[in-house]
Amino acid sequence: MSTDGPRLGITLPNFRDEPDSSFEIARAADAAGLHGVFGFDHLFRLSAEGRRPALEGLTLLGAVAAETTRVCVATLVARSTLRPHATLAAALDSLQRISGGRLIAGIGSGDSQSREEMETFGLPFGTMADRLDSLGAAVRECRGRGYPVWVGGAIRHVAAAVADADGWNHWGSAVERFGVGVERARAVNPGVVCSWGGLVVLTEFERDARTKAERHHIDPERHDVIVGGPEHVAERLRAYIAAGAEWVIAGPVDSTDPDNVLLLGEAVLPLLRD
Repeated sequence: MSTDGPRLGITLPNFRDEPDSSFEIARAADAAGLHGVFGFDHLFRLSAEGRRPALEGLTLLGAVAAETTRVCVATLVARSTLRPHATLAAALDSLQRISGGRLIAGIGSGDSQSREEMETFGLPFGTMADRLDSLGAAVRECRGRGYPVWVGGAIRHVAAAVADADGWNHWGSAVERFGVGVERARAVNPGVVCSWGGLVVLTEFERDARTKAERHHIDPERHDVIVGGPEHVAERLRAYIAAGAEWVIAGPVDSTDPDNVLLLGEAVLPLLRD
């Protein structure tokens, strides 16, 4: 664990037609004391209602970097198969310069949810072996350029890339599984920074959280979603910290609502430091 304690980040609302809500969330996070804002890397997103629009991730983060002064700006995660590796490295280099050195470059291999997107744009989805080879090559291309490089994904698949990286992130895993992943990640790379991210349904009062989850068609009992008031959310996040997370990243289901930022910064973050 870093000497300044656990770090708390929030995901940006990428899946929109307009960037204003992402700017609002990023500026609020900058002011509220959160440590980072994390953007997704999709050209569109599938949902039960069909395709959702998406703001291109690296372009959005460049604009967010110009709108903020303090928070880290991060990809969660840039897909290694979406761009040539040299092009990805050049774009990340630009983000590092625009942000004044605040970039965290998360890189992933893509998963089954990426197939339709890749094929729609005439890009090969590839086998898992193809995607993992691409991930390893992208990490090696981007390492040593002045910013930390994280790898996203289940450690059983991405351990070889984690060995060459600065950090590892797993999205949505239960605490026990995450803890096992931390042990394996640090076995291949003792200095790796481990982080967890997942969906969060956060309300000011505990009694309102289940209602909000149901309104967003989220089962409150899902293991991969944290549902509750600040005390409960902080308790769940502390469990990931105890399992080895140096960063915890909240993905609010209502990602455009700045009240999430205020609650995370003013109510949850102090509890993580206790």
